[in-house]
Amino acid sequence: MTALVTGATGFVGSAVARTLLAQGEQVRVMVRPTSDRRNLHGLDVEAYVGDLRDRKSLDHALRGCESLFHVAADYRLWAPNPDVMYKTNVDGTRALMLAAAEAGLTRIVYTSSVATLGLHPDGTPADEATPVTLDAMIGPYTRSKYLAEEEVRRLVTEGVPAVIVNPSTPVGPRDIKPTPTGRLIRDAVAGRVPAYVDTGLNIVHVEDVAQGHWLAFRLGRIGERYILGGENLTLRGILQEIARVSGQRPPRLRLAHGVVLPIAYLAEAWAKLTGNEPLATVDGVRLARKHMYFTSAKAKAELGYRPRPVRDALSDAVTWFQQAA
Repeated sequence: MTALVTGATGFVGSAVARTLLAQGEQVRVMVRPTSDRRNLHGLDVEAYVGDLRDRKSLDHALRGCESLFHVAADYRLWAPNPDVMYKTNVDGTRALMLAAAEAGLTRIVYTSSVATLGLHPDGTPADEATPVTLDAMIGPYTRSKYLAEEEVRRLVTEGVPAVIVNPSTPVGPRDIKPTPTGRLIRDAVAGRVPAYVDTGLNIVHVEDVAQGHWLAFRLGRIGERYILGGENLTLRGILQEIARVSGQRPPRLRLAHGVVLPIAYLAEAWAKLTGNEPLATVDGVRLARKHMYFTSAKAKAELGYRPRPVRDALSDAVTWFQQAA
């Protein structure tokens, strides 16, 4: 089987490509001309230059493939021009799904996010069926991913053979950009996180997320979605575990969201002037008001998904950032 992987230069996409290679599959990756290809070094993959907004490049990359793993996304909690994010995440996903269907691909795994799912007000873990609407989405990233997933679900009713996976918050090696969570780990390892807010995340090893993609490809039901998560932890608990592994002292100062929000507004105003990414974002603070706890019970029952302990995931992430420093 030849599988096309989009986003393979990124954090999750490169882990998916490595998992497919380990399963003996032939892997083709679609990269942009400006992509940082460090995560592909040493991998036996066939690289095609393309862009989700260029239909001809999609047709070229898909020719001869039997399956597609669409991992690529514009993942930023702040963007000077949100329209670019919508064009990539929504319009690009639609174009790729249609191109894959026309190319006769028999199986597609689409990478969504738990950000598109509903949450329980009492903080108990949510699942794939927890109700949510577009109005509940905070910021252009979550809105664009919600709309993209809705588009995939609609196309499934028209015959597109897609399975949807919803990773939670992956951590681990090769987070070269890094992601917002990776940046938190990097800064905590360096002793640059003096305080925390009351929030919670579901943390999972990136390699378990990649394995979940493979399981969804083999065993997932068309049109269904599967949460690929690990363990639910407060931000304080996450920072304590990072401190234990890295030898740093965990922060003891807890900040109220109302204190952090004005700082985020100032950071974004400065970012608009300088063009540099802000250290804190308004959307990030608003998201932090919620405890984003999830259960992967469905993926475990239907796919045989088995994530490793969160302690191992954070330990691998800390080790990688220490070595990359």
